[in-house]
Amino acid sequence: MSDVLAEIREIVGRDGDADDVLRAVVAALVDGGACTRAAIYFRDEGALLPGPRAGVATAVEETRTPVAYDGAEVAELVTAGPADELFLARVADLIAVHCLVGWDTGGIPWNPAA
Repeated sequence: MSDVLAEIREIVGRDGDADDVLRAVVAALVDGGACTRAAIYFRDEGALLPGPRAGVATAVEETRTPVAYDGAEVAELVTAGPADELFLARVADLIAVHCLVGWDTGGIPWNPAA
């Protein structure tokens, strides 16, 4: 899992569109063998809206990991497969800033790399 986590750190460290970063992260989770399915659901006014996903849904139980930014839950990382909770929590921390879809920035340009 450390190789997958290193790859995800590299992905989120790149400049780029948040959607592209999140698509690459879910692909890295599946391609790296951390899970068989990975998806991100964005929290919007209490509802969870589907975002990037990779892999194939299986009968394996899903793990739901909250993604929080500045103390507020902004998304959920939903996975199926062998990844443990600590690993998924680390991934959630790394992607949090890229999950701020729909947040009101008060007119200030949003830069996830900042």
